[in-house]
Amino acid sequence: MVDILILGATGYTGRLIAQYLAAHPQRSSFTFGLAARSQSRLENVVRGLNLSEGDIPTFIVDITKPSDVDAVVQHAKVVINTVGPYWRWGTSVVRACVQQGKHYVDLTGEVHWVKDIIFELDYAAVKSGSIVVPCCGLDSVPSDVLAFVANKTLKSFGGPSTTIDLSTSAWKLGGASISGGTFSTILTALEEVPKHKQLAIRQDFALSPVKGTHFPRPRILYTLPHSDRPVYGAWYFMALTNVKVVQRSWGLFELAHRQSQSVDRANRNTVDVAQLSYGPNFKYEEFVVLPSALRAMMYSVIFAVIATSLVLFKPVRWFARRIMPSPGEGPSEKQLQAGFLKITNITTSSPNAGGEKIIARSIFRGRGDAGYFLSSIMISECALALALDGAILPQTGRGGGVLTPMTAFGDVLIERLRRSKCIDIDSELLVGTEPRKTR
Repeated sequence: MVDILILGATGYTGRLIAQYLAAHPQRSSFTFGLAARSQSRLENVVRGLNLSEGDIPTFIVDITKPSDVDAVVQHAKVVINTVGPYWRWGTSVVRACVQQGKHYVDLTGEVHWVKDIIFELDYAAVKSGSIVVPCCGLDSVPSDVLAFVANKTLKSFGGPSTTIDLSTSAWKLGGASISGGTFSTILTALEEVPKHKQLAIRQDFALSPVKGTHFPRPRILYTLPHSDRPVYGAWYFMALTNVKVVQRSWGLFELAHRQSQSVDRANRNTVDVAQLSYGPNFKYEEFVVLPSALRAMMYSVIFAVIATSLVLFKPVRWFARRIMPSPGEGPSEKQLQAGFLKITNITTSSPNAGGEKIIARSIFRGRGDAGYFLSSIMISECALALALDGAILPQTGRGGGVLTPMTAFGDVLIERLRRSKCIDIDSELLVGTEPRKTR
């Protein structure tokens, strides 16, 4: 039995996760194992970690065979699943974890698949105590974190009744790259996912247990409100996933708040849950930052043309497969270290009784390639939170179910990311022109 099992450990991201866990400061407090189809490739990964084979258990598993998946999952407390496309191979892994009461995290950005596992397995996961958290990498930890910390910052000044009106995140990525596995997942979604499922996830609150207010529509030009100088940007393709995950966090917090009010108004947990609620008017949006308004509009148009071509024309997808990396390939070591991530979030409260609004600015910074190096840190710390910090997870995360990073881990994950020394998360109130920092 190991605390954490990396499924797909011989893939590009799986290797990065193994490297991060092997060198983790808490390494003596947990065990981890590697699982993949090829014994020889597993041995290569172990040698690359400068460890002997006996130090890290290895498991042979064919993820296309549910019996193999059932057998390997029983050896772990937490499963990190890096094998995509999840639409093809992920459901059997989640199903095995739920049936055996194991915990599960992954790196998916496939909203259609997340919607399916919520429908099929959320109730069963609650019954078995299995905590299932998809989207634990760049999709969608930073977005979820920023809405969460902004809410705390607003409430630190305005009190627990303060609610959010609009939360906007502006993304800057340096040296961003794409692996072969990620690109394969995108094409799989275009070619294999039924049209009715694709249409279903375009609806606001597609993953949320409750419906909220009308959300801002995608547009050709974005600006960051209450910024020191103009910040322009274009629609960001990762918003397809990130917005839906943030909406699910809002919905789960809102549902918990409503249930706590109706069940026990005297219970102190009612206050705790109220602190987590973003409020009924919550709206979230995000965009990628570009140097000027003109560049932003040009980017939006070009991106729309490329995306439409990939959707409509099979020859375009054929050509894309020829020029993009193959599965298992990804950025070089130099590219991994050279990248960076900076996301600035401005969140405005709903007006209080006097008609005044409170404004918070929150920043998520990362050093290293965002999609792979930083994602490997994020998912590893999510898994470690489940393996080591179960007793201090937030109330919304202890009961099991298909959750989001913030509903499952909350402040536990934020502190873990800060301690990684590769990620900084800060939040402050904007009072007049003088910011006031909070934690």
